[in-house]
Amino acid sequence: MTDSRTGSGDGSRTGSPNPGTPVGAGILERRLTGLGLADFARDVWSRTALLTRGASDFSDVFDAGAVDELVSRRGLRTPFLRVAKDGAVVPESSFTSPGGVGATIADQLDDTALWRLFADGATLVLQALHRTWEPVGELCAALSAELGHPVQANAYVTPPQNQGFDDHYDVHDVFVVQIQGSKRWLVHEPVHPDPLREQPWTEHRAAVAEAAKGPAYIDTVLEPGDVLYLPRGWLHAARAKGEVSVHLTLGVHVWTRYALAEQLAEAALTALREDPGMRASLPLGTDGAAEAVDAARARLAAAVAGADSAPLFHRSRRSQGRPAPLGPLAQLAAVDGLDADAPLRLRAALEARLEGARLRTRVGWLDFPAADLPAVSRLLDGEVRTAGELGLALAERLLRAGVLVPAGP
Repeated sequence: MTDSRTGSGDGSRTGSPNPGTPVGAGILERRLTGLGLADFARDVWSRTALLTRGASDFSDVFDAGAVDELVSRRGLRTPFLRVAKDGAVVPESSFTSPGGVGATIADQLDDTALWRLFADGATLVLQALHRTWEPVGELCAALSAELGHPVQANAYVTPPQNQGFDDHYDVHDVFVVQIQGSKRWLVHEPVHPDPLREQPWTEHRAAVAEAAKGPAYIDTVLEPGDVLYLPRGWLHAARAKGEVSVHLTLGVHVWTRYALAEQLAEAALTALREDPGMRASLPLGTDGAAEAVDAARARLAAAVAGADSAPLFHRSRRSQGRPAPLGPLAQLAAVDGLDADAPLRLRAALEARLEGARLRTRVGWLDFPAADLPAVSRLLDGEVRTAGELGLALAERLLRAGVLVPAGP
């Protein structure tokens, strides 16, 4: 692999995450690739793997101390952690137990059992880390907003000279972020390009194994601060070097044209339910089957042509993520202390969308009288507003709905 932008023979590029980073640069440019969104979209996105050396210092996002904190002190339950050894997933019963008096739930992580498995060469996989470690969640939320696709995160903690999983591909794009230690990565081109979520690598196990025997597209060792981007379908396997390796994978669960087609079909079928001709029974016998199929095909094509899948698409987008955290005590204090000078803002990551007089968000929908619509529309820019600008009654309603939050220091 080569990269003509940097002239580096191993296909890597040197990031520029700190001094000299352009003002207003996004997460891609500042922390992950050194490329602006337009350049990344044109040259890399869903097309090819990209290795970026020294993309950023990620110590503010995750580290070994965070691993120990999560495993030993947070009372995590499965499936927030899984364990892999020799290419296979270890049964949950081997590393879970009740939490003791007052916390007798049986599937909590057993830190002693996990230590023994880890010391024996098992890889710990902290799943859905965007839900359990705030700095990772903030990074995922910012990247998702920039890309327009949902983003989640896992952490992989591998003992020295061990490998958690055999060669495989993922059904989502990933940014591999090396946090601690080093890991050798072997990357091969896809055997099944752009797999859908229902097309896992196990459906192509033989082809994956055969392709993994050939020359690697990338054969490299990731060091702390390096980032490797892999589109879905690209084969990969990784092995820790002489020390413990910790890396994050930021999984981008991409929207596809196939997903849009599914939504168009769903919208069309919903419309056809109201068509008396489509609800009618087929004639007895089989003589008219071909004619009935042709008629149904024509009506379905017409319904697809007239379908509006936008509501379904936006509803699906909202369901794929969560809004920013909401503290109930701070929210109640904001309601109780509301006055005209109180600074308020739209809650982050709401996927708020004003459709006529209805505001749809990830926390539900609200209808507004015409007099309130200009103020509601202004809120969607995310700027801080005072309760007086909005009107106290409207501000209180939106605070109680969890749509607005106090814009404190």
